[in-house]
Amino acid sequence: MTLGFTLAATDGTARAGTLHTAHGDVPTPVFMPVGTAGTVKAMTAEAVRSTGARMVLGNTYHLMLRPGAERIAALGGLHRFMDWQGPILTDSGGFQVMSLSQLRRLDEGGVTFRSHLDGSEQRLTPERAVAIQHALGADVTMVLDECTPFPATEAEAAASMRLSMRWAARSRDAFVPRPGHGLFGIVQGGVYPALRAESVAALAAIGFDGYAVGGLAVGEGQETMFAMLDVTVPLLPADRPRYLMGVGTPADIVGAVARGIDMFDCVIPTRSGRTGRAYTSRGVLNMRNARFADDPRPLDPDCACPACARHSRAYLHHLIKSGEMLGPMLLTWHNVAYYQDLMRGLRAAILDGRFAAHAAALAARWAQGDGA
Repeated sequence: MTLGFTLAATDGTARAGTLHTAHGDVPTPVFMPVGTAGTVKAMTAEAVRSTGARMVLGNTYHLMLRPGAERIAALGGLHRFMDWQGPILTDSGGFQVMSLSQLRRLDEGGVTFRSHLDGSEQRLTPERAVAIQHALGADVTMVLDECTPFPATEAEAAASMRLSMRWAARSRDAFVPRPGHGLFGIVQGGVYPALRAESVAALAAIGFDGYAVGGLAVGEGQETMFAMLDVTVPLLPADRPRYLMGVGTPADIVGAVARGIDMFDCVIPTRSGRTGRAYTSRGVLNMRNARFADDPRPLDPDCACPACARHSRAYLHHLIKSGEMLGPMLLTWHNVAYYQDLMRGLRAAILDGRFAAHAAALAARWAQGDGA
């Protein structure tokens, strides 16, 4: 294995560890802000660093189309290009290609699709996806997979999963091992436990530096997602990091950490910030609501980010209602900071052996609201 992982403590099935990469160590559980096109939207790299974030995500699909992996490589790699010297995980682009259902054609070799930018025909194979991520300089490379849509019949989910497993083997063969860099396999199988188990067995037989659970948070609902984690996570190698892709809300994350997941990414904190929604220790606040127009309180009294330390809810409401770009910037900064605070709290609770009590206290505070 080329990517290191040390497990420091468990509390029930919740885990605290450290991911060792070429660009530094990452305490887990970890939430990775999404920097799809080489930037966490509405934030500078320095602002992202100030939240305590240690690792971010980039996307193969978007970067291969613009500005191009070869250009980024010639300019020193993605870390230098986006001013992020910490670890970067790159999604292989499988999810984005799936979303182009009207513009793609899938076959055994890979996927042919039309660019959403200019309509040009593009081809992505497992080998090319790995090569692009190598050119970008990703610390963690993801195999190319087909993200099984929801709903799907068991036969459809089985065919999709087995194709992804064949692609996973080709991705493994194409990957060039380097110290501190690793390749993750992706478990598929829809909402069918037997298919999830088959996928885990296939990936473990190939051998990866880490294992991701994909194809969830695509419309199946939290209860079903947790049920799939209950049957999948115990089968994953205990000595390797476990990554739940594209998840989620704070409640989703706490529930997944309780089930043994180590790594997360999601657009929710940044996308919500751009639309006026703030995740806080007192639940979700919609800063468009008129009730905040005269509210002098900080957005979240338990948060030290600039939005909370320097501005009132009334000011943030004014910015959002006025369409001022500073509003989405501040709320995005806050949301990313809140998610990092959430992960630090979860890790500390696991290390102290009080995870269940901490999770219950978080849920109770969210349910109580902010008292306004």
